[in-house]
Amino acid sequence: MRGLGVLRREIVGLCGALALTACGSPAPERAPNTINFSILSAESRESAIGDWTPFLDDMAKATGLTVKPFFGSNYTALIEAMRFKQTDVGWFTNQSGLEAVRRAGGEVFARSVNPSGVDGYEAVIIVPKGRGITLERLLACDRSLNFGIGDAKSTSGTLAPMTYLFAPRGIDPNACFKTVRSANHEANLFAVGAGTLDAATNNTASMERLAMLETPLARSTMQRVEIIWRSPRIPEDPMIWRKDLDPQIKAKVADFLFSYGVGDTPEAERQRAILKRIQTLPFVPADETHLIPVREMEATRDLLEAKQRGDGAAIARAQAALDAVRTERAALEAAR
Repeated sequence: MRGLGVLRREIVGLCGALALTACGSPAPERAPNTINFSILSAESRESAIGDWTPFLDDMAKATGLTVKPFFGSNYTALIEAMRFKQTDVGWFTNQSGLEAVRRAGGEVFARSVNPSGVDGYEAVIIVPKGRGITLERLLACDRSLNFGIGDAKSTSGTLAPMTYLFAPRGIDPNACFKTVRSANHEANLFAVGAGTLDAATNNTASMERLAMLETPLARSTMQRVEIIWRSPRIPEDPMIWRKDLDPQIKAKVADFLFSYGVGDTPEAERQRAILKRIQTLPFVPADETHLIPVREMEATRDLLEAKQRGDGAAIARAQAALDAVRTERAALEAAR
């Protein structure tokens, strides 16, 4: 159950997005051969700028396009920016990517590849090490703990823990904890490390990212947190462009993306070092079937919540949606 607190956060995010898009006004005229590239906001804006700028600079050189980064304050802002054609291409989480496809005319064309060799990542719940906060205590729901959750559109920060942990137990985080704070993974990780949060959602990719920094703050933070819950493995994140983007621009972007970091030349090695900073191996092609697992998670969560409410009509709708996506997944697996 998402609860009123999550709903309020979604409304706040939507208001911010509407302000960003000037209340639905048409996107401004754009110079030819220019694309706006949006970056998912699981980390701070400063971290994203440092990690993504070399990649976007290489894209501009290789394609001849002017590539402008777009950093939204939350996932809703990124979805709305694509909806109003203020952005053209972007790296989304699975859930926010699904929203971009449904509401913003987006189309999955690529996905990242986990550099660890194990494709995919896990949502986790972290707590301060040595404080004795176990999963059992977390689920006691005695309103004694301060909890950090992700953006409402975050797959690992919100959807996965709701689907796999809270909803099956009939738990509404807003009624379970003393306070519930929504923030990005980086902020939640540092807050748990500092002891200002008793527990928070995160994911293994974000934690691996922090460990890579090898700064005193990063090292001390990682030493002060521990994982008490892990989700099933979640597919890597999708790259999405607008369906109506100029086909010639699509071709230039695809040619760049699927050749970047490929090969055994010194240049390819340099490019792979840049990709490592954004935690991926060379991107690979993908399509809408990439979103089947997150659709199944979404339908499972909706069914559980409908059953908890005893809403017969909602149960029927959610069960039909879940059956449909499972049939689609089975057909895809059989074809493979």
